[in-house]
Amino acid sequence: MLGCGDVGLRFARAVSGRMRVIGVVRRADAAGAVRATGAVPIRADLDDGRSLRRLAGLATRVLHSAPPPGEGRDDPRTRRALAALHAARVWVYLSTTGVYGDCGGARFDETRAPAPRNDRAVRRVAAERRLRRRAASGRIRSTVLRVPGIYAAERLPIERLQRGTPALVDADDVFTNHIHAEDLAHIAFVALWRGRSQRTLHAVDDTDMKMGEYFDAVARAYGLTPPPRMAREALRAAVSPMLYSFMSESRRLDNRRLHRELRARLRWPTVDAFLRSHGRAAGPNGVLPP
Repeated sequence: MLGCGDVGLRFARAVSGRMRVIGVVRRADAAGAVRATGAVPIRADLDDGRSLRRLAGLATRVLHSAPPPGEGRDDPRTRRALAALHAARVWVYLSTTGVYGDCGGARFDETRAPAPRNDRAVRRVAAERRLRRRAASGRIRSTVLRVPGIYAAERLPIERLQRGTPALVDADDVFTNHIHAEDLAHIAFVALWRGRSQRTLHAVDDTDMKMGEYFDAVARAYGLTPPPRMAREALRAAVSPMLYSFMSESRRLDNRRLHRELRARLRWPTVDAFLRSHGRAAGPNGVLPP
C-alpha cells in the first residue's frame, strides 16, 4: 500500500484478517496509524530510491495512492515504485478526474482523452502512462481509477460553510463528481482482483449535481446557512487561486464501467443518500427538511 492516508487506512481496516497488508510510510510517526488497522508498516520514501530496496519481493499486489511530487510535469515516485516492487504483478492506481480538465459540463465515459489544465493533473497523466507502458509489456496488470472529490462524515465542507465562503450562481456553476471514502476503499479492493489490465475506470458514484447544490445539500443536512452565490468574475476575486481552479472545471463522469466490469456495490450510491442518513438536521425517519 503506497499512500497511507485516509482512504488507504480505510482499505487496510476493511481487509484486515483477509490478507497481509504492508503500508509504506515515510515518517515514523505514521506507523502507529497503519499498525492500528492490522497492517504492517514499513518505512520507505518514494523520493529516495535507496530506501525502497527493502520493498523488493514483499508484495504481489500494489494499491498505489501516493500523490506525485508537488512540482514538475512527471511523477518519478511511480517510476521508483515500479522499479522497487518489481515482483508485484497487479497494480491499482488512484488517479484523479482532474486529468480531463474543464469539459463544459459534458457527460462522458473513460474513452475521452485527458486534457489536463494544470501541472497537478499533468503529473497524474504521466503516472498513468508509466503504468500503462509497463502493463503493455506484459509484466504487470494495471488498473487506473480516476477519483473525484472524496467525502465522508469528517470530510464534508462544514468549515467552509461556517466561514461563509461563496459559491457560484447557478448559471456559472460547475458539475462535480463524488465518491464516499469507504466506497472508494471498496472499489480499490475489488479492482485488485477484478480490474482489467490497462483499463481506466471512473470511481464515481451516481450523484448528478452542481457544486453549489452540493454545498446547499450539506448545509441543509447540518442546519447551516447555505453559501452566498456570486457570479464567476466576482468570485474569482473573493477566493484563492487554488480554490478557484477547482471551481472552474465542469464535468459529469459516466460510471457504467464501474458497475458492469467491477460489479462494485456502493454503500452510498449518492451524496443525498449519505446525508439523509448522517445529517444532523435529518428527522427520525432520516428525511431532511426541504
